[in-house]
Amino acid sequence: MKTAYLIILALSLCCSQASASPAEHQEFDATLYAPFHAGALASRTFTLTFAYPGLAQPADVDWRVDLRAPGGQTVLQWRGQVTLTGDEITVAVPWSGRLGKQPAPDGIYRVRLRALVQRAAHDAIDQEWEIAVGTPRGLATPAFAPLPGAFMPGAVQAPGALPYTVWLGNLHSQTNHSDGGADVADCRSAQRPQAGRYGPADAFAYARGRGLDILVASEHNHMFDGSPGSAPDADPAAARALYRAGLTAASTFSAQHPGFLALYGLEWGVIEKGGHINIFNSDELLGWETNANGAPFADTITPRSDYAALYALMRQRGWVGQFNHPAPAGQFQVGGVPLAYTEDGGAAMVLCEVMNTSAFSNNVTETETRRSSFEGACDRLLEAGYRLAFSTNQDNHCANWGASYGNRTGVLLPTGVALNRASLVDALRARRVFATMDKASQLVLTANGHVMGEQFTNHGPLTLTANFASAAGRQVAAVAIMEGVPGRNGEVTRLSQQAETTITPAPGAHFYYAKVTQDDGNVLWSAPVWVTQAALVY
Repeated sequence: MKTAYLIILALSLCCSQASASPAEHQEFDATLYAPFHAGALASRTFTLTFAYPGLAQPADVDWRVDLRAPGGQTVLQWRGQVTLTGDEITVAVPWSGRLGKQPAPDGIYRVRLRALVQRAAHDAIDQEWEIAVGTPRGLATPAFAPLPGAFMPGAVQAPGALPYTVWLGNLHSQTNHSDGGADVADCRSAQRPQAGRYGPADAFAYARGRGLDILVASEHNHMFDGSPGSAPDADPAAARALYRAGLTAASTFSAQHPGFLALYGLEWGVIEKGGHINIFNSDELLGWETNANGAPFADTITPRSDYAALYALMRQRGWVGQFNHPAPAGQFQVGGVPLAYTEDGGAAMVLCEVMNTSAFSNNVTETETRRSSFEGACDRLLEAGYRLAFSTNQDNHCANWGASYGNRTGVLLPTGVALNRASLVDALRARRVFATMDKASQLVLTANGHVMGEQFTNHGPLTLTANFASAAGRQVAAVAIMEGVPGRNGEVTRLSQQAETTITPAPGAHFYYAKVTQDDGNVLWSAPVWVTQAALVY
């Protein structure tokens, strides 16, 4: 295992036709599917998926896959190149389960994909997932009474348990008020704005039928004129009325179905020289577009890609937001700096999507394998100074809201508090949120009695505990306690691989979060805690 082996693969490609996508989704995408367990012969195949909807001319993509041993060293590497024409391409990367002539030693390995479009102004896409080789030993975790929630039938508040109830949601999706809502049978990509079959009320009913507690219909803010650009003949009054109709549909559905929260909001921004932000509690339509007469479509004008101004408005209005599928560079710029922190942004932004399933999945059996991780970009935002909890959503554009995979965003409300928009926003502001790829599992980080999301001053030792529970009997294969420094703009590092860790931090500001990999490969992320370690007094 001291030498990395280089294998150049002959590419095995299979393509699927995709319909033309609105300009908003003309972007390079790369995903990695790495089966957590191998087959009977210890072999497995990694699947790489590349897409570039609406690509104007063919483009070459260089890709590399690294296999990293439990100690972190690269022990195998594969390289290749594909030519994209706009259609989706898959590449099969088989691995025998051996390193040279010997079976790979047991343990939790990491598989990392890096893909880059040649001669294009795109940053490389990095994706990384853990896999189990052989039969690695499971990890013990502290006893934890699971918090009650709809996903744990019969669970009650155990004596001494944390006084919270878990509500599970999908906080990012579209309907036919923008470029979503397509019938599953016909859905392969985004729809023309307002051309989809199903609207917000259909989405809320579908999600409730799939067992979700919360669904957010987050419509692209610049599509209420029925166009991905600016429609010169569109009626501004109709655009604003459509947004109000969505708000009414959500409040009506919630009132008719207590225990389910239907939420309607905005996905603000564009991908090109921008970045998408969900705003969860705005009753105003925001935008920058006008018709041919100069009449704005929005209730409130917000300059395109001016994130400093948007954050200031959000803070003033009391709105809270989520960074959607963030890229590690080029997005959310302030003063030319990507992922830049401002005090207004720090007050308004509360969530970061750490993992999503494919936005254009038409899977309805919760088995989608095209999944994207944004952990690196979320770490960058935390290091910039943002206080963010992690979320995981599906960004559904097809009519399969919450059904493409079992991933959910878990929100902790004080037990006995009703689920509604106000209580959800309160929980998001408190960052009492975890992200899970398994709707039957939960993860809550505590630190010296403080619950994830809190910020506090600490004296002396600090005990960090990753509290894990599974209604399906899953066990823990790997734990990582991650550590960073807000405002440092450095790297988040792995502090410990134990579910309970005691340290004495250096004086100053820190944040910590827990990441757990189950024995089936599904991953959970806790929200961080933010700790200011007091200096020793002699």
